[in-house]
Amino acid sequence: MNFLFFFNSILIGLGLSMDAFSVSLANGLAEPKMPLKKHVFIAGTFGVFQGAMPLIGWLCVHTIIEQFSFFQAFIPYIALALLLFLGVKMIIEGLKPCEEEGCKNLCFKTILLQGVATSIDALSVGFTIAEYVLLHAVVCTSIIALITFACCLLGVELGKRFGAKFSNKATIFGGAILILIGLEIFITGII
Repeated sequence: MNFLFFFNSILIGLGLSMDAFSVSLANGLAEPKMPLKKHVFIAGTFGVFQGAMPLIGWLCVHTIIEQFSFFQAFIPYIALALLLFLGVKMIIEGLKPCEEEGCKNLCFKTILLQGVATSIDALSVGFTIAEYVLLHAVVCTSIIALITFACCLLGVELGKRFGAKFSNKATIFGGAILILIGLEIFITGII
């Protein structure tokens, strides 16, 4: 482990965290009165998934590469389907009138689905770190998780600040962001 190893791990973490950052921003927009506990839970969920998926990819390279390469072709479709589902759901919720305080709360299941959807393409990062020994792979993916956690904390906070001003329109905008992220993952995954 040297400076270049840490620098590359940080760059990979920044690159992988951008989708999670955008979804965190959308979550903050959708729920501007989100409590700190949920704020940290969202960032933690994305951090765990973004760190775990490359490690799972690394393990697949070292164990079941044949089965994983077949599954890799479906990654863009799975991410698109999950993010389209969540995005459309948020848009529909944004179009409904909200009579009670906090009716746009994100549920546990939605946050977990977002974590999977934004990190599933990170499985392929396991191929790029395939030459690492286990210790290096764990350190690299831990750096990815920490960077993602920090970026998502920032994303939720920024979303909350803007979401308080835009109310229902923020939920619609957040849903549109999820759909665009899904399309971006799909398009770059099939090209």
